[in-house]
Amino acid sequence: MSQVPVWFERKFEFSFPVEQHPNLCVRLRGTPVRLEEMLREAPHDLLVRRPRDKWSAQEHAGHLLDLESLWMARVDDFLAGGETLTAADLSNRKTHEANHNARPLREILTEFRTARLQLVNRVEEFQPEVFARSMLHPRLKKPRRLVHHLYFAAEHDDHHLAKIWELIATNR
Repeated sequence: MSQVPVWFERKFEFSFPVEQHPNLCVRLRGTPVRLEEMLREAPHDLLVRRPRDKWSAQEHAGHLLDLESLWMARVDDFLAGGETLTAADLSNRKTHEANHNARPLREILTEFRTARLQLVNRVEEFQPEVFARSMLHPRLKKPRRLVHHLYFAAEHDDHHLAKIWELIATNR
């Protein structure tokens, strides 16, 4: 049984100040390194093993890559203005159809690092007031600032890193 909480059951507290954006950018920038470190020594058969028809460690890594387009779309939303952020595909169809287990892990990691650095490099250029812009989050049904979006993405990263760690550590 997993010790990692179910993502969709998580509750988020967004009471921190907008000045946290540099810390969140550093955290997001570090995810590719942490992911690569975690997967580096794991044997291929362990990386692609699907326990109880759940995602494998490699599929979790691929899912992180798959979500980069959503994170960037939401950054675009904040810049363009409007009412509601781009909605996520809650069925995770992109990840289910990607067949990440058939791909070379190095490709997934390289593509993730490239996409993540594009995201972080982009938001690091923004003036501080941009991080305070607010829009409605479509699933949570609450207004969120850009700084909250970065926190949400970082928490999502950590959720999947914890799942990967659990899969690798408990199956060696």
